[in-house]
Amino acid sequence: MAREKISELKQQREKVYLVGVETQNNQEIFSDTMKELKSLAETAQAEVMGTLIQKRTEFDRKTMIGKGKVEELNRLVDADEIDLVIFNHELTPRQNQFLGEQLGVRVIDRVQLILDIFAMRATSKEGKLQVEQAQLAYLLPRLTGQGSALSRLGGGIGTRGPGETKLETDRRHIRYKMNGIKKELQEVAAHRRRSRQSRQEAAIFRIGLIGYTNAGKSTLLNVLTNTKAYSANQLFATLDPLTKKWTMASGMEATITDTVGFIQELPTQLIAAFQSTLEESREVDLLIHVVDASAPNRDQQEKTVLRLLDELEMDNIPVVTVYNKKDQVQPTTFTPTLFPNCFISAKEETATKAVNDLVNQKIKETLQAYEGELPVTKSYLLTVFAQQTFLEEQTFCEEKNSYYLRGYSKPNIKVVRDLN
Repeated sequence: MAREKISELKQQREKVYLVGVETQNNQEIFSDTMKELKSLAETAQAEVMGTLIQKRTEFDRKTMIGKGKVEELNRLVDADEIDLVIFNHELTPRQNQFLGEQLGVRVIDRVQLILDIFAMRATSKEGKLQVEQAQLAYLLPRLTGQGSALSRLGGGIGTRGPGETKLETDRRHIRYKMNGIKKELQEVAAHRRRSRQSRQEAAIFRIGLIGYTNAGKSTLLNVLTNTKAYSANQLFATLDPLTKKWTMASGMEATITDTVGFIQELPTQLIAAFQSTLEESREVDLLIHVVDASAPNRDQQEKTVLRLLDELEMDNIPVVTVYNKKDQVQPTTFTPTLFPNCFISAKEETATKAVNDLVNQKIKETLQAYEGELPVTKSYLLTVFAQQTFLEEQTFCEEKNSYYLRGYSKPNIKVVRDLN
């Protein structure tokens, strides 16, 4: 029975061919992006039959790869009975249409593939709306001349999400649909703002998890907060933002928000659609950048995350780096490049203490130092100090019948302002 299900799954998988063009502008990251494209295709349940790579000074305006390579690709498609061709680069509407006509099979690009995976992963109403908005924004300019092609799709990679019936409607209807989604997302965004405002007023220290996709953010969230949020060794396992409470060793309470992972050439349509989700990370007090220390292209992944932080106007937020997956790396050969940092395996017991110590160090550098005396008559506030601030010292003075407190806090914490 199990073998029959596996066989059935293999039959359902689409046979795909990957295509990439290496130019002077992308040669440094080309190999890594092609490996990612294969992983993305497999994440979308495709069976990768082969890869066609061409070196050019620049992309061909009409076909991306040139007439000769199109003919070669056509032969490969026929020989392997390919269902779908995926390009590693964003195709113009004309290129997409022309290639589809020449090859006789569906053609999509990296952007559409990523959007498709997001459609698979979205579970919340907001997540589904955001993905649908991004897909419609991407597909709107590509509708011209595709009516007959779309009617023959019959589902498959690159067609999940809005659905073919929506894609076959005219431009006016799709714009109307996009405006409706935009209004719904604005309502959700307003609710998020109210929730964030209440957390700000509650003086909670807010932490955001960021990093390249599949770096281990969700696993770290589970370890720190002792929860069981979904985590898996796959690209974009987490799509909908998740916020949990973390009580640090000092007793200080914080919220940790896990959100979607970054990737090279993250579609601009997704960044635009996921603005309300990204707001969750924009307004945190500290970012924990989780890095897969075992990734062969670790340096490039780090650069991608830092570049996106800059583009998202989040580069002013304090950052600490957690190098994860220590168990998959030879410690003697590992050299960190981002500081401050800690080197852990999120699956080991020592991980929590290492991250806790790293965060404490950054708290001392970024929050305001305070000290003062708390009368014994207000000793009930000691718990509040421990929860809302990083309380480094607490000493009882018998002569003054009060507690001497010293620590670090966010600005305008009421209990700190009331200290003598």
